[in-house]
Amino acid sequence: MLILAADTSGKFGSIALAQCGPADDCRVLEVVPLTGGTFSAQLVPQIAALLQKHGFKKEDIEALAVASGPGSFTGLRVGLAAIKALAEVLGKPIAAVSLLEALAAAAETGKFFAALDAGRGEIYVAECERQGRAKPPVVLSERLLTKEELISAARDSMVITPDKSIAALATTAGVRVQEVERPGSDAIARIGWGKIQTRQISSPEALDANYIRRSDAEIFAKMKP
Repeated sequence: MLILAADTSGKFGSIALAQCGPADDCRVLEVVPLTGGTFSAQLVPQIAALLQKHGFKKEDIEALAVASGPGSFTGLRVGLAAIKALAEVLGKPIAAVSLLEALAAAAETGKFFAALDAGRGEIYVAECERQGRAKPPVVLSERLLTKEELISAARDSMVITPDKSIAALATTAGVRVQEVERPGSDAIARIGWGKIQTRQISSPEALDANYIRRSDAEIFAKMKP
């Protein structure tokens, strides 16, 4: 199965093309980086160029995977809109993958917290549990925490993060840390394939962003009398 995956959640993003087969066999053919701030101008042309480079047409795409958040409101909207449009035109399924879920995939076993810097002194956090490497991690909850709340919650557990500031914070507080690379579209493709196999898929109209944090517009609207 040919899968196209996209991640436009952060300052930098990427798209990936993968050939996936039975079980967990998913071979990433190529990852193409995207520069933040111009996702809307780059995404569609880069997808077309990537398909052409590997001898495919858009009709050869059999499923799509996309990073659904958390992250940049604008970036996520651009990526989701492009994937929704392709899925609707092609009539193909979409696997929405949380970045925290993708981050959790790098952990070994036991209970832990996947954490990403959310800015404003806050942290995107997923409380997770994994029963052995043969099974995918289970995400118990996703929420926005302050630094103090994360340290309190993870005191007797472990924090897995790609962000050095969070790693330093946890280490200083005596919390165990596993520092990893930030997951990209290749990880989104692999996890997306697992979801497609278990029919954890979305239609274009049902696909939505996993912002976790409300937008400034929503916050200010609630503050109005």
